[in-house]
Amino acid sequence: MTQEEATAIAWEAIEQAGGTRSIYRNPRQAFSAHSRRMIDVGEHKVEIRYGEISTPAVATVNGWVFEIHDEDIELLIRPPKPRN
Repeated sequence: MTQEEATAIAWEAIEQAGGTRSIYRNPRQAFSAHSRRMIDVGEHKVEIRYGEISTPAVATVNGWVFEIHDEDIELLIRPPKPRN
């Protein structure tokens, strides 16, 4: 999966969850049963973790991790490259 594909899938999941502001501006407690959501986008599962005071809101798809800001998302972590 390319970064562009992962970004598009993450955006789709974020929109299904209510948009960046809904996720970024509605922090959950870490122990809350609703501190994360799994969203299906086609054949991919995307994990949305709501932010807290000390942790960012993130979307994870196939090893790609994106930080969710008020109006956009930013790539934080790429999946590891296989060793040949």
